[in-house]
Amino acid sequence: MLYAITNRQLYGGNEANLRSRLLELAAIWAANGVAFIQLREKDLPGRDQVELAQAMLREIRAARNSQSPSQPAAQLLVNGRPDVALAAGADGVHLPAGPAALTPEEVRSIFAVGNAAPPIISISCHTLAEVEAARQQQVDCILFAPVFEKIVAEDAIDPFQPQTLSGVGLERLQQACRAAASIPVYALGGVTAENAPQCLRAGAAGIAAIRLMMEPASAWLHLARQ
Repeated sequence: MLYAITNRQLYGGNEANLRSRLLELAAIWAANGVAFIQLREKDLPGRDQVELAQAMLREIRAARNSQSPSQPAAQLLVNGRPDVALAAGADGVHLPAGPAALTPEEVRSIFAVGNAAPPIISISCHTLAEVEAARQQQVDCILFAPVFEKIVAEDAIDPFQPQTLSGVGLERLQQACRAAASIPVYALGGVTAENAPQCLRAGAAGIAAIRLMMEPASAWLHLARQ
């Protein structure tokens, strides 16, 4: 199973072209078995995020209508913004890690006040303690990261000397999957088409990625079928 995360800044061009590319990707992902699509464009104002989410939903629903009933439908989640998810009619919310983030209970309460269906909630975890907390909060899935070493250029003080974030490794991923029990864990962080099978063998239910999922479908399509 695959979990795609957006980052329009990885493409060149003006804002209109960047958003158009995201819509193309949403259609491709939804038509090819991607389980979750996370809208992660945190630099955009809320209104713009709502409009983009609504446009992505149109692409996703068009793909759903063309799929066979046996094929899972892609679900759209909005990063950290239950208000945006509610306004756009998205399927749920992804919650980042950290004490300042909303809790799953708070997100469910917000959706209940809005008379919306219970949201799908995914959550980022970096430690086994966070995985245990997420299990107790009964989230729908966990993104465990970073599994492999990765470059975090956008967070670097000097853009010409990007930071390297060390991965926790496959053994820790395996421990996280065991700690999560029945909650599916998606491996995130430095995941490529080459090392993704190792994550699945370690117990991950699937792969979450930004860069990998923005490559041609030939690079990741086989993973959607595992």
